[in-house]
Amino acid sequence: MFLPVSRRQEWHEVTPDGTSTLGHHVESTGIPLTEVGPLTVSGRLVPVSYQLAPGDVAEVAAMPRPQPLPGDARFLLDVHLGTLARRLRLLGLDAAYHNDMDDPALVAQANAEHRVLLTQDRGLLRRRALWLGAYVRGSDPADQLRDLLGRFSPPLRPWSRCTACNGELDPVDKGEVAPMLESGTRRSYDAYGRCRDCGQVYWRGAHSGRLEEIVRSALSWAGGTTPG
Repeated sequence: MFLPVSRRQEWHEVTPDGTSTLGHHVESTGIPLTEVGPLTVSGRLVPVSYQLAPGDVAEVAAMPRPQPLPGDARFLLDVHLGTLARRLRLLGLDAAYHNDMDDPALVAQANAEHRVLLTQDRGLLRRRALWLGAYVRGSDPADQLRDLLGRFSPPLRPWSRCTACNGELDPVDKGEVAPMLESGTRRSYDAYGRCRDCGQVYWRGAHSGRLEEIVRSALSWAGGTTPG
């Protein structure tokens, strides 16, 4: 999918120049190295820094799924993926998002906080300084979410995170938040949560049927499991 239409063929011939690495040759076709899995030459695994010799045949595999993460599942989404960010938070995933952050700042935050940078900008994924990134497939947020869950298989904790700011929700006594609620809400619901960062109050009845369906679908894609 990353290759130009004119170059979508199984084999590509390159001329070794004594300096370009295998990783450079792969990226020159249009494929970010974040999307590349094992590289082999003559049946043996080689690093992206391997330099091709005349007659070498290199095989480039896609990144295996699910892709293991070096630590907790923490994400940072670029400015074009705001809807996906809110859906990840709805599922309890740590998803940082800013609608005004440029590419260098995104890379800096991803590196500093060890977050996987999610984007559809292949140029951003090719930045050498980026520690870990992933291309998000699909134009529809539902397709993007399914792709992400299939790629990383992160543990889900629906309704545990603030969809507005990404903070975690803590149970809160009804009496503490009663002044903030409409009278109908106070009469109808007794269990509430409050974001420990921004103070937003949530209650289960506030979730529309559409949000419930997003959670149900995501749990079915993830095997229906959540951490205990």
